[in-house]
This record gives sequence, structure tokens and C-alpha cells, in this order.
Amino acid sequence: MFTMFAAVSSLTILGLTLGFLLGVAARYLKVETNPLTAEIESFLSGANCGQCGYPGCGPAAEALAKGEAPVTLCPPGGKALVEKLAAKLGVSVDVGDMEDTGPRVAFVNEALCIGCAHCIKECNLDAIMGAPKHIHTVLNEVCNGCGECVKVCPTECLQLQPIPTDVNTWVWSKPAVATA
Repeated sequence: MFTMFAAVSSLTILGLTLGFLLGVAARYLKVETNPLTAEIESFLSGANCGQCGYPGCGPAAEALAKGEAPVTLCPPGGKALVEKLAAKLGVSVDVGDMEDTGPRVAFVNEALCIGCAHCIKECNLDAIMGAPKHIHTVLNEVCNGCGECVKVCPTECLQLQPIPTDVNTWVWSKPAVATA
């Protein structure tokens, strides 16, 4: 009985001591981040889709804050995001000729697909299923719409299309703002 009490009490003291040390270390060893990066990241879609060429919205926001990336880097954000980022960063940008496409995914035209498997090799997310000399298909839930598979397709059977509307992706459109 005494050995069990000693074991429980020693583990409790050890846990409290290590917890206290971790709390102190977190306070004194905290890495300061640029507040502009956090603000820009809150503007971005948060989908971490990779369509901008960065592995997620965090690195994209960091590149924007440093001035290493253009304000037009986020395709899902569209014109509204570009205008918001340009105003925040003090950059002038012309959005008149910019196409607002929204999020997209790859689509395989089965009539043109020859099963060459170039797209499967290029997709780093494994969003394309198929085998050599067989028709391929795209998993919409996994595809981030980067377009790398479209670039390597020799028969041009792959296209980027808007995300199909179904029960999981349908959203009610926002009402127009009434002006007085």
C-alpha cells in the first residue's frame, strides 16, 4: 500500500514540476512573430490549398508581409482579397482584367484520356486515381486545384473546373448590399 502511494505521489510531483518548467520556458523562450503576418493570414481563405505555390496560408502570408510575393497570389480569394491586401500593404494593383474564378479542382474528360499516367506522377497529393492504360479520375475532396496535372497532360483531357456543387459544398449566396 505504501509503495503504491509513493509511486503516485512521486509521479504527481514530477508532473507538476515539469509542467511548471514548461510554462516558464514557454514564457521566456517565446518567438516573436510579425503582427502584419498574422493579420494578412486572417485575410486569406485558410483553406491551405497550395494554389498560390506555398505549402499553406501561413507561409504565403509571411511572403506577402516580406514583400516577396504579389498580392494576386491567392486564386480562391478573388478580386476582393486582392483589393484588401493591396490596401493593407499600400500596393497599387489593377484588378480590372483579373478573372474571379474561385476555387477549382481538376476534371478528367474520359473520352480523351489515354491512361498515360503522367498526371498521377505529377500530383503530389495523390488526388488522381487510375493505372497506366486505364481511365483516371480525380478525387475532388483531395485536389487543391494547383493545375500541375493539367500542364503535363499530353491529350489535354484534364481541365480545372469550379468545385461541383453538392450537399457538402453548397452555400447560400450573400444578399446584395442595399444602397440608400
